[in-house]
Amino acid sequence: MQAKVRTVAFQGVDVLPVDVQVLIAPGNVAFAMVGLADKAVGESRERVRATLRAMGLVLPPQRVTVNLSPADLAKEGSHYDLPIALGLLAAMGVIEAGSLADYVVLGELALDGTLSRVPGVLPAAIAARAAGRGVICPAVCGGEAAWSGGGGGLREGLDTDSTDQPPIIAAPSLLALINHLRGKQALSPPEALMADDRALYPDLAEIKGQESAKRVLEVAAAGGHNLLMIGPPGSGKSMLAARLPGLLPPLEPEEALEASMVRSLAGDLGEGRLSRRRTFRDPHHSATLQALVGGGRYAKPGEVSLAHHGVLFLDELPEFSRATLEALRQPLETGRVTVARAAAHVTYPARFQLVAAMNPCRCGHLMEPSRACGRSPRCGADYQGKLSGPLLDRIDLAIDVPAVAAADLALPPPAESSVDIAARVAAARVVQRDRLVELDRKGKLVAVEADLAAGLFSERARNWSKPRCNADTDGALLATIAEPDAEGRALLSRAAERLGLSARAWHRTLKVARTLADLDGSNAVRRLHIAEALSYRRPQPRAALAA
Repeated sequence: MQAKVRTVAFQGVDVLPVDVQVLIAPGNVAFAMVGLADKAVGESRERVRATLRAMGLVLPPQRVTVNLSPADLAKEGSHYDLPIALGLLAAMGVIEAGSLADYVVLGELALDGTLSRVPGVLPAAIAARAAGRGVICPAVCGGEAAWSGGGGGLREGLDTDSTDQPPIIAAPSLLALINHLRGKQALSPPEALMADDRALYPDLAEIKGQESAKRVLEVAAAGGHNLLMIGPPGSGKSMLAARLPGLLPPLEPEEALEASMVRSLAGDLGEGRLSRRRTFRDPHHSATLQALVGGGRYAKPGEVSLAHHGVLFLDELPEFSRATLEALRQPLETGRVTVARAAAHVTYPARFQLVAAMNPCRCGHLMEPSRACGRSPRCGADYQGKLSGPLLDRIDLAIDVPAVAAADLALPPPAESSVDIAARVAAARVVQRDRLVELDRKGKLVAVEADLAAGLFSERARNWSKPRCNADTDGALLATIAEPDAEGRALLSRAAERLGLSARAWHRTLKVARTLADLDGSNAVRRLHIAEALSYRRPQPRAALAA
């Protein structure tokens, strides 16, 4: 008696096919599992036994062999429980083996036979639908799997045609699934649901003073620029950063799907509802390099990937380890992160907007002579020296956030709210999107080569480097959209010589100037825009000490 069930293994966002082959044959009574399975997969033997016992079934007194093919591919995770159980039931004749031929199966078994949530259902379902197969998964993952065929508010962004394909079966328990496959019970198809995105963000109107910082926050939101805020404790840096997501436009359909795929792999998709809210990740400064950029034994996605198309906020920036911060340099440039391990070489998307905050020195009062420590200004140079020049060169906007004066605290709340600023940001983003679409139509956007390291999603990986706002542009594209007028170019040339700007800093200054022009409704980048962009450009925060 033999049966085969299809399931998957994950390597990054790549979904690799795996066959669960079950053989029940005469011999010594045993339950052997082969195929490079990790401990979680090996423990499925006990969960499967308990589930069958709960349904009144027992394994035959014969030798049971389960082979996970290909045998040289590492298998890890509890989602192999359900395909192993179905393979056993098919080999025992409880269900027809042919009823599983067109499905990819994944799910974890509880001891009473109910099916529990597993990570990675969304990318697995997308891969299955691309191959023309259906999906069998737990009911709690059904909404997640339903997005593989398009639906709801994201249908316009998906190109998957689910016509004449096997359906998605989302079962609450193994018994209900057996009855459905045998035609004794009909399980309703899952619905693709959107998360409730009406939750309110903190409002910028709650912050008194800091008008310059609010202006820079608007520029960062409009162009997707990286931002560094430097100021004493209690000046409002963290409050400003927390209000940035409320200024950003909602995710486009493709962006929402990409971000949800990564969250699904990390088991962080909640109830399987997709959201168009931009993620705001704020890891503690004790986070390790692997936690931030991804890694571990099985190369899991890190914070930079979980913040894909969202905001990564690093508070107390110099308190992060030097190696951890330096690891941000590649994803800040490329929008992806490649994690190389002896057992795996995987690529994750990492197109995030970096927002960082720091004190000017360890005590935090470097610029306040009456409160500064006895080591000033040396303590400031040592503290800020923890940040390397190459990392700071990748930050477009660097501003001082001074302490709020008592006179500002006594004033009534400002009249301008986050809604007002978000409207200007949205208008600027529309201008950028329309400009890029027009350039693409004219063939002026350089095609991004498919990333073979992304495997099945190599074509989708093109989107990771696709320019979506001014911060994503570079090279010839940037020269096309951000060429300043004669006065602006002369100013930028003089400033580059005096400030010693690198080529990267030159281009990032142009990106910020282009965003300022978009906010002003100007087609041309003028001298005024270059001047304001240069005012936010500091090669190193230590420059403030020299002044």
